Amino acid sequence: QVQLVASGGGLVQARGSLRLSCEMSDRTFSSYVIVWFRQAPATEREFVATISWNGGRTYHANSVKGRFTIYRDNAKNTVYLQMDSLKPEDTDVYYCAAGLNVGSMSWEYEYWGQGTQVNVSS
Repeated sequence: QVQLVASGGGLVQARGSLRLSCEMSDRTFSSYVIVWFRQAPATEREFVATISWNGGRTYHANSVKGRFTIYRDNAKNTVYLQMDSLKPEDTDVYYCAAGLNVGSMSWEYEYWGQGTQVNVSS
């Protein structure tokens, strides 16, 4: 059973930084596309960023482009989301997920982590 564990969330002031981690408990980690979504209560999940299996392709939502960077370390079975210049509107629960194809829709990803809360104060 593939499991994903998201961590690294917390409380930070506006213009600060956080780094989220998504670790997979499966040795086939390097075969998977990994994505980050975020979601506020009573809203749909919003695509944030995704990375191909070898890190060769990355895509970031326009709302985070230039501020967030997704990257991976396959030796550690981990994908990271470096978040800089954070804004209050980045406050959300952040979820990582794994799938076989690069995409920005939540239904394209099969395995999901539990989410980590990010709070950005003004």
